[in-house]
Amino acid sequence: MNHLDEPLNNLDMKHSVEIMKTLRRLVDELGKTVGLVVHDINFASCYSDYVVILNNGRIAKEGGVDEIINKEILEDIYKIEFNIQDIKNNRICVYY
Repeated sequence: MNHLDEPLNNLDMKHSVEIMKTLRRLVDELGKTVGLVVHDINFASCYSDYVVILNNGRIAKEGGVDEIINKEILEDIYKIEFNIQDIKNNRICVYY
């Protein structure tokens, strides 16, 4: 497994999307596993197969995207309100 720690830091949206699309393509084409640390839940939702959420340095929840990107789960962990929309087969989190 390869690990990347916050590869999107200091990148604009266009380049962040390009990096994530490239990683997704490489994983799909080469059958590799990549562990990726990101702080944007929507990148995790759109490009991951499996999500691990840390809270205070401990695993708060882990599972497939459809399981984890869930209003009740996210609100319980982050203590803020979430609205989750299905857009082009991606679960997009709106939080405020």
